[in-house]
Amino acid sequence: MDKLNSFLNFSFNLTSGIHINVKTILFVAFVFLLTGLFLKIVKKVVNRKLDEKDKDKFKAVYSFIQYFVYVIVLVIALESSGINVSVLLAGSAALLVGIGLGLQTLFQDIMSGIFILIDKSLNVNDIIEIEGKVGKVEEIRLRTTRAVTIDDKVLIIPNHKFLTNSLFNWTQNGAQTTEGVEVGVAYGSDVELVKEILIDIAKSHPKILKKQEPIVRFTDFGDSALMFKLLFIINNSFEHLAIKSDLRFAIDKKFRENNITIPFPQRDVHLIK
Repeated sequence: MDKLNSFLNFSFNLTSGIHINVKTILFVAFVFLLTGLFLKIVKKVVNRKLDEKDKDKFKAVYSFIQYFVYVIVLVIALESSGINVSVLLAGSAALLVGIGLGLQTLFQDIMSGIFILIDKSLNVNDIIEIEGKVGKVEEIRLRTTRAVTIDDKVLIIPNHKFLTNSLFNWTQNGAQTTEGVEVGVAYGSDVELVKEILIDIAKSHPKILKKQEPIVRFTDFGDSALMFKLLFIINNSFEHLAIKSDLRFAIDKKFRENNITIPFPQRDVHLIK
């Protein structure tokens, strides 16, 4: 018994004024074990009540809460064991200030990530545009959001960007979006034929929804052309560039077959002698 007490009371000198013994280490480890079990139980209970789409969001928030709880428990456990944590923190003040400055952006990202997960301004599979880059959200983490761009490149976005920059969410109101292709034809062209060709091309594309007929707008009398815009609905905005490219190929082919000219910009130059 004396040997056990001697072992438990064996202390390590962290600084000249701070000592920690084996008994304190075991106590802190025991408290951490109980805290871990408690957090796991809470996680299981909460997960049962969440929808499947919200479980990934809670997982990210849970990670942050877990670290925060462990820090609080550690401080309380050390104080309960007779160790003055304030003295330890005061002795490391300069180091903590340096770490705090270095981690400022990190905590900004973490807090932004929590806000994103709570207010649901962003969800997995949303198609977003930020700082001129378009991507499909693949994963929302606590510090960063991972998206894949249209040209299949991975885009890692720090979460604070969503709070400090304008974010365009293409799919916030649903998966279906209205897209458009603009084209100009030469003056004197048969505008009714142009309208008919554009609608037929849109109807024939397999990825354009048929439930609502495509629309053609006569948008302007341009400097060198009569301007039209073909409007259509798709259910996957991430493919809009490929669909528009297909339509432009088809428009160019059909216009050539029907002798409809797509003019290039022209200017009349008058020389005064």
